[in-house]
Amino acid sequence: MSGGLYIANVTVHVFAALIWLGGMFFFAIVGAPVLRHVDPPELRVRLFKLLGERARNVGWIMLAVLVVTGALNLHFRGLLNRQQLLSSTFWATRYGRALGWKLAAVSAMLIVSALHDFIFGPAASRFDVGSPEAETARRRASRLGRINALLGVIIVVIAVRLARGA
Repeated sequence: MSGGLYIANVTVHVFAALIWLGGMFFFAIVGAPVLRHVDPPELRVRLFKLLGERARNVGWIMLAVLVVTGALNLHFRGLLNRQQLLSSTFWATRYGRALGWKLAAVSAMLIVSALHDFIFGPAASRFDVGSPEAETARRRASRLGRINALLGVIIVVIAVRLARGA
């Protein structure tokens, strides 16, 4: 394993995580609260839609980078081989269990991201402004966004444990 390649890959992985998770927190803490005060409501919906589409595009690029660099990190650490992955002994170790939880959280995050970005988020802007349907879709999208942020934090905590040997 080339130490320099591994360090570069981990660095790209961490930057992608920062951009993905940081974008979610920026939107939740700064963007959405500011946009909620924009009038008229039609402009607010349009701005949410434009900002959401841009964030979605950047987010999915970062998720792709995270999946690729994550797999490469496993490869560089000698864990991406059939014998290792099929070994019940490996999955019974602290490291194996932590990795299993991280992979499960990443899978859940990808599902929640897809539901938020392609179903409930866009639905909020398709309904008439202020309609019960629009409010329901907006609340669902908001809830999914919070769940995704929580999953992101959980993944970071597990990643730190993995970096420290679980």
